[in-house]
Amino acid sequence: MRIAFCALVASVALAAGCTTSKPAPSATVYDPSTLPGGPLGAQIRYGREIIMQTRHVMAGFVNVRMDCAACHIDGGTRPRGGSFVGTYAAFPQWNRRAKRVIALQDRLAECFLYSMNGKPPAYSSREMIALVAYIAWLSRGVQTLATPAPAQRFIVPLPSGSPNAVRGAALYAQRCSLCHQANGAGAGAVPPLWGIGSFNNGAGMAHIDRMTGFVKFNMPQNAPGTLSLRDAYDISAFVLSHARPTFKKNALVMFHTQPAHYF
Repeated sequence: MRIAFCALVASVALAAGCTTSKPAPSATVYDPSTLPGGPLGAQIRYGREIIMQTRHVMAGFVNVRMDCAACHIDGGTRPRGGSFVGTYAAFPQWNRRAKRVIALQDRLAECFLYSMNGKPPAYSSREMIALVAYIAWLSRGVQTLATPAPAQRFIVPLPSGSPNAVRGAALYAQRCSLCHQANGAGAGAVPPLWGIGSFNNGAGMAHIDRMTGFVKFNMPQNAPGTLSLRDAYDISAFVLSHARPTFKKNALVMFHTQPAHYF
């Protein structure tokens, strides 16, 4: 399995099995040849690069061994795989956790704070503008403030009753450990599912409803959709039963100041 939340929202993808397979059909195809020219096109390209290689491109902002693509499969283009399609059009929006209306930059900041257990880039930074530009490009044509299409989302109603983490452990060993390792540490491009290198306890994937849906629709990586909803529920319970970093809610977030002529 390959994880993540952040994650947006998400950063985290569970994978079970490592054999090569065809990806699920994408609602939106990222074709760099169709991007606008000049600085805008360059920013969109850079935004995708950040999504795909977050821990390398933004090493100073990430404290986990994960990339945004762990939760946002195919760079956020796969339906029910953390798709960004339509995300730009959904902001500003009321945020229940923040108890205020937030912009897309706020949501991205959450991902760095929770899924990446790190710190967000300044809203006026090249990195933040690139992420917004990329998500806006994927969302072009979607009506502003529209409700995301259900086919894009992976959160589903949970099965009745409590999950069985013991059963989940057996399923994890059979379907997930080949990629994520028995100790959940992952390897290479496969992200860790628990421990110091994984998303913190405030991340979206730390919620069993979000992880269950993500696992159901996207895992195992070599055979997505072959797990039942109950299987995904139990596996998620097993994964989330392990220790992970604690979100430091009182840490101060400070951005560099800019001279007035910057704006």
